[in-house]
Amino acid sequence: MHEMSLCEGLVQTLEAQAIAQHFAKVHKVWLEIGALATIEPEAMCFNFPIVARGTLAEDAELITELVDGEAWCMQCCARVAVRRHGDGCPNCGSYQLRILEGQQMRVKQLEVS
Repeated sequence: MHEMSLCEGLVQTLEAQAIAQHFAKVHKVWLEIGALATIEPEAMCFNFPIVARGTLAEDAELITELVDGEAWCMQCCARVAVRRHGDGCPNCGSYQLRILEGQQMRVKQLEVS
């Protein structure tokens, strides 16, 4: 379960940003997770309060948003939506896809004080 270490990295990022941007408490974190990132949003929400205990993010709410993946189809030369690894092009059925978006995890927004 790599979500635990991802949560640890998230808290470290929050602590670094607190120093850089002069805030003391995190109340909410909006986290964008790509559909192709192999990250379970439920596992992130489960692990975050455990990892955040005793930090500036203790009791903060983690809100996850799943973002569809996008790929370039080399067969029909179109930008297409993909929901899972191994999906074919919804236009032509080709599997010659180059992933463009959907493998990321990023903090979209913070509510802090």
